[in-house]
Amino acid sequence: MRNALKVEGLARSEILEAARAWIGTPYMHQASAPGQGCDCLGLIRGVWRMIYGAEPEQPPAYAPDWAEAGGRETLLAAARRYFVEIETPPGRPGDLVLFRWRANLPAKHAGILAPGDRLIHAHDGATVAEVPLGLWQRRIAHIFSFPGVID
Repeated sequence: MRNALKVEGLARSEILEAARAWIGTPYMHQASAPGQGCDCLGLIRGVWRMIYGAEPEQPPAYAPDWAEAGGRETLLAAARRYFVEIETPPGRPGDLVLFRWRANLPAKHAGILAPGDRLIHAHDGATVAEVPLGLWQRRIAHIFSFPGVID
């Protein structure tokens, strides 16, 4: 779609097109291969690659319970390094959202907001899907724009 050097003038529709290209990809822990497998981080990494090219860093290996075991805001710290944090919810289609399962736990899940109060995400035991935001809404912890996005 784009190259790694051009990050200005990114349309939200480009982000959504990239994310929707992953719909139907089976859930696979630590994977990031469209049509073959990905987890929530793998989806975000794959969308990044489709838009910008190479990823700015490779994540270390992580266990399914990494957030509970480590207690660190690893996902949040990485998002803050590469995305633009939005201080005022609710966010817009094409924004990255991070979720907490509980208020006292680190952010552990990620997805991309879609029009009509929907969410594109990879969920354990399912495939990448676009679903109603519904119950996910109350678990949103942080919202970010992709770099260079135009409103």
